[in-house]
Amino acid sequence: MRSVSQIDQDRLSHLDPDPKKNFEELWQTFNDRYPFFEIRNVDWKAQYDQYRPCVKAKTTQDELFEIICQMLDPLNDGHVNLTAKLSGKTRHFSPEKKPRFWQEFNSGEVDQLFETTGKTLVANGFAQPKETEAWVLRYCRSRSFAYLRILELEGINKGALASALGTIARDFKELDGYMIDLRNCPGGDDSTAIAIINRFCDQKRVAFHRKSKTGPGGDDFTPVRTWYIEPHGEVQFTGPIVVLACDSVFSGGEAFALAIRELPYVIIIGDHTNGIFSYELESKLPNGWKYTLSYQKYYSADMQCFEGKGVPVDIEVLNTKADIDAGVDPLIIAALKNLTSRQMPVVSDENVDLKEPSWGQ
Repeated sequence: MRSVSQIDQDRLSHLDPDPKKNFEELWQTFNDRYPFFEIRNVDWKAQYDQYRPCVKAKTTQDELFEIICQMLDPLNDGHVNLTAKLSGKTRHFSPEKKPRFWQEFNSGEVDQLFETTGKTLVANGFAQPKETEAWVLRYCRSRSFAYLRILELEGINKGALASALGTIARDFKELDGYMIDLRNCPGGDDSTAIAIINRFCDQKRVAFHRKSKTGPGGDDFTPVRTWYIEPHGEVQFTGPIVVLACDSVFSGGEAFALAIRELPYVIIIGDHTNGIFSYELESKLPNGWKYTLSYQKYYSADMQCFEGKGVPVDIEVLNTKADIDAGVDPLIIAALKNLTSRQMPVVSDENVDLKEPSWGQ
């Protein structure tokens, strides 16, 4: 039996560390497949002219890594990544600039902010948000309104998602408004986003369009593919909806925002999303380094591209650290004010017996 060390040695023996070859291959792949140089205000040929002369036959792998990082840095795209094993250590680089939300809150403070969200909900007649059958969803409600937080949009069993949405939908007829919280959603699958939106959809509508870059020419793209949202399930909620967003909503989370904004009863409160919609194209250099890049261009139903800008909001409200100290989440307050202003007149004075869903029962 061959040992792991023997296999590793065999694999390493097939790697090509030639710095010129590796530089050229990465530059050419971006030249052929990356569609956002103009949007990102980067002259890719000028980057080649500046950094290619720095790569020589005797350039070390550590030096090559630094040169490539400098070349990629202006892209400011979180889906651009370079990972290399150098001197026994793994190094990672992304040219993404830190979103405002992450500049304001570190990871522990993000948790504290969402604790503040829970306190604000409870103070306004809601229960604490609870995990549903789908671990990516947190749900609670008051007498008139509901709150649904989407943690992310991947790694979820479709059956569990459908079950959770079905349970949540039992409350639809009793509610006058809905909050969907996308803040800090790292993304995921477009199909998961659409599966959720379909439970809030009144009729079939265009969700978004997408095409993929296939070559170096400005028009080298696949044909445009159109995605749709449409009603699903026994009942849908089609009353007033507020989506909460910030600039650390990425990728599939942005596709969610792009699609749900097509519903005429949806408004978005908070901050624009990050502006990186594409799935990641994964590739490997001859020396074994792994890298990713954006390669798909998303458009809204009316063919607007928000790459590099993010999906815009209707009402801007920004979270700050002071919200944690104050114990109040201003986005929840703004959402409740908006929903109350759009609340339908009461048609029955019967009391609603509020019950939190009993997940998994």
